[in-house]
Amino acid sequence: MSQIQQRKDDHLRICLEEEVGTEASTGLGAFRLEYDALPEIDLDDVDLSTKILGRSLQAPILIGSMTGGSEWAGEINHRIARVATRLGLGMGLGSQRAMLKDRALAETFAVRKTSPDLPLLIGNIGAVQLGLGVDLEQLRYLVHSVQADGLFFHLNPLQEAIQPEGDTQFRGLFSKMHEAIDALGVPCIAKEVGSGISEKTAEKLSRLSLAGVEASGVGGTSWARVEAYRAKEQSTSAILGQRLRAFGTPTAESILHCRKHFSDRLVIGSGGVRTGMDVAVALALGADAVALAQPVLQAATQSEEALEQFLHNLIHELKVICFCTGAPNIAALRQVRLLPAGRSHA
Repeated sequence: MSQIQQRKDDHLRICLEEEVGTEASTGLGAFRLEYDALPEIDLDDVDLSTKILGRSLQAPILIGSMTGGSEWAGEINHRIARVATRLGLGMGLGSQRAMLKDRALAETFAVRKTSPDLPLLIGNIGAVQLGLGVDLEQLRYLVHSVQADGLFFHLNPLQEAIQPEGDTQFRGLFSKMHEAIDALGVPCIAKEVGSGISEKTAEKLSRLSLAGVEASGVGGTSWARVEAYRAKEQSTSAILGQRLRAFGTPTAESILHCRKHFSDRLVIGSGGVRTGMDVAVALALGADAVALAQPVLQAATQSEEALEQFLHNLIHELKVICFCTGAPNIAALRQVRLLPAGRSHA
């Protein structure tokens, strides 16, 4: 097994067996949606369907970028894709860098071979790789070999700084992203991996020809903490990964910053999204869709049926919330008044 394959399996094992949360709030719980006891719609009237990157989804939910690059990771990816196809949801792939090292690993990402009707699939590569030799031809290979509808460029300086074999050469990355995004010819989305998009970062990213941005805020899985578990016990990386696990911008703030600077472009809310209410609040804060990963991974490793049940419950919870706020669709839900949680409001 290669170093990259071993790292992918380590990541999965740690996320399933260890405490990888930040123990910090996403900020989503600071808000509540205004309840309407006279909604003037039927529950059956609620339509959660939406379009993301021109693709029709049955609900504004994406399975967040997680994995790929090993046999185990491939099994999980294909299982997730089958369920996402049945429910009409989108899916993001984990970092495809492994495919550039060993093209045989492309099968662990090529989920459309077994799920050709998957509504939306977004590829993924670390933006830092643009400064380490990944060129336009390779980017096109990542997209076209898996029939992706777009490409995530993930930004993860904290994770890379903690990761024992991390890449931290971020100098000049903005201009390299500018060149790649303009030349690639497919929708590109920038995303963090759990430390969030600050207002400073959102403003910088808005100057690129991106189709959108994913918030990936503090409050969910901390990849600094994941890397801390991979590092040698009591090493500097292990200590710092634990200390800095909550460093960054909480999810709610990150969504607001992204919406402010990507006013008419795609904003995906993510980072600690666990419930239908989390989804609803994220949408009301300005997200067009949400992504979640950790609870999906937990369910997917149990069984395909467990994953489908988890996502079915999440979607139905969102539908009930729309009904109880008088919102017949997602556009209407985004207009529902947000109030401070735990406080009365005139």
